[in-house]
Amino acid sequence: MATTPTAQPGLRERKKQRTRELIAETARRLFVERGFDRVTVAEIARAADVAEKTVFNYFATKEDLVYWRLEAFEGELLEAIRGRRPGESALAAFARFVLAERGWLAEKDPEIRKGYMAVSRMIAESPALLAREQQVFERYTASLAALLAEETAADDGDIAPWVAANALMGVHRALVDYARQRVVAGTTRPRLARDIRAQADQALAALAGGLADYAVRRQA
Repeated sequence: MATTPTAQPGLRERKKQRTRELIAETARRLFVERGFDRVTVAEIARAADVAEKTVFNYFATKEDLVYWRLEAFEGELLEAIRGRRPGESALAAFARFVLAERGWLAEKDPEIRKGYMAVSRMIAESPALLAREQQVFERYTASLAALLAEETAADDGDIAPWVAANALMGVHRALVDYARQRVVAGTTRPRLARDIRAQADQALAALAGGLADYAVRRQA
């Protein structure tokens, strides 16, 4: 059976993508060297040899220079849930997605891993970036809740999809925070990957088993 070849981006699109990546990489380098809050967009534009307006044409905010790739992550997360096998729960699909090594945990090149870890430290030191990250996670949660509501034909006002989405994304957010704390503390692969996996397994097991028996207060 013949297949239709995938359309390749045109010259204009390729040039725009290269410019976008140049600006983002320049910003990343400056942020890591000096800290996110001490670098201006004007300085990034000069270092990338573009106009300041060009930076904002590609990135709506300064924070987007750090988080721009997370749009793809959101799509991948929703597709993992939407494309799960018949008979598979949303939790099982989410677990498979969140346990897959990606980014710096999957990177083999030690120099690239060092770059990822430097970015993690930079984010941990910036209140502005941490606040934006929470906004991004809230958007993910809302998108996931909408998908779950659609798939379960939930009535308007039914909070079950929202509760489930918050529980699932809570695991992801906690793992991100845990990994960042360990990176800042100097933990490296393969120890870091093992520890993250162990934490993920425990958190997902808690969701799978429910919370009825979790944190039951014992008599003194």
